[in-house]
Amino acid sequence: ILYRSNAQSRVLEEALLQASMPYRIYGGMRFFERQEIKDALSYLRLIANRNDDAAFERVVNTPTRGIGDRTLDVVRQTSRDRQLTLWQACRELLQEKALAGRAASALQRFMELIDALAQETADMPLHVQTDRVIKDSGLRTMYEQEKGEKGQTRIENLEELVTATRQFSYNEEDEDLMPLQAFLSHAALEAGEGQADTWQDAVQLMTLHSAKGLEFPQVFIVGMEEGMFPSQMSLDEGGRLEEERRLAYVGVTRAMQKLTLTYAETRRLYGKEVYHRPSRFIGELPEECVEEVRLRATVSRPVSHQRMGTPMVENDSGYKLGQRVRHAKFGEGTIVNMEGSGEHSRLQVAFQGQGIKWLVAAYARLETV
Repeated sequence: ILYRSNAQSRVLEEALLQASMPYRIYGGMRFFERQEIKDALSYLRLIANRNDDAAFERVVNTPTRGIGDRTLDVVRQTSRDRQLTLWQACRELLQEKALAGRAASALQRFMELIDALAQETADMPLHVQTDRVIKDSGLRTMYEQEKGEKGQTRIENLEELVTATRQFSYNEEDEDLMPLQAFLSHAALEAGEGQADTWQDAVQLMTLHSAKGLEFPQVFIVGMEEGMFPSQMSLDEGGRLEEERRLAYVGVTRAMQKLTLTYAETRRLYGKEVYHRPSRFIGELPEECVEEVRLRATVSRPVSHQRMGTPMVENDSGYKLGQRVRHAKFGEGTIVNMEGSGEHSRLQVAFQGQGIKWLVAAYARLETV
């Protein structure tokens, strides 16, 4: 499976994991193992739990903020000697004024940043909270300063993380967790799943650039849409479209027997719903070589207030698609999906600021609004 941008791998990885299909990322790392994603998740982990030493170590000086190795060595030694977490050790050292002025000021500012982010984003929807943390922590600015495609890829991955938090839905076993805690648990599980062993027959995932020189019996190229491939950058900057066209040729010629090109009529990109036209590169293929296959499923736009008057679908649980309901813990939301019947009926509800959750209708105790 080939794609233009590294950020596109996340949904593919998730689908393959859910289907229990072994896969391998050629020439790269899995989404949740990438440096910029680990950085952002570490900020979120520290906001959720100040005593997370691994998260503290990763972000205390990322981006650099003038906290040197000698200062951190003092913090670590204090942590060991007094059996404290690193955060607690910092608190005590600052209270005791045991650190040099400049180092103490830098450490104080960092701790105030984490406390402020935790307090100011506590009631925000998860994707808004994540986006705010990425920006206010300085991570986005740091990676924007990286030149070339590497920096752009890191930014795309951070934006895809925001999309992931927006699309994240609860499992029933996570109902007792706050949205941030539930997502961090999900991310930890995703990162913990290893790639296929070298001896296993596995799906190969890679960028089009990584595919140069390789051939496979069957190839899928995904995201064949204007703005995705060719990329929006190539459309905005003169002279880069031909480079994208050459890359498309590389991708198409990787297939030895069968090539499948796919495009989405709608996709959630960087936290927003967008509609793209099929890539011009599809139209440039010889007609006699192309067989178009369309799924029977229809694309529906997000539920809006203007559409609330349309007919609702109802099952024997008594609830209807599009119905507004209230949950004792999660507040108000809209039923967006239903499955099963009778006592096994389940409802998928999009709650305001709490994300999407599956609930058992018989036990959810939902009130109609």
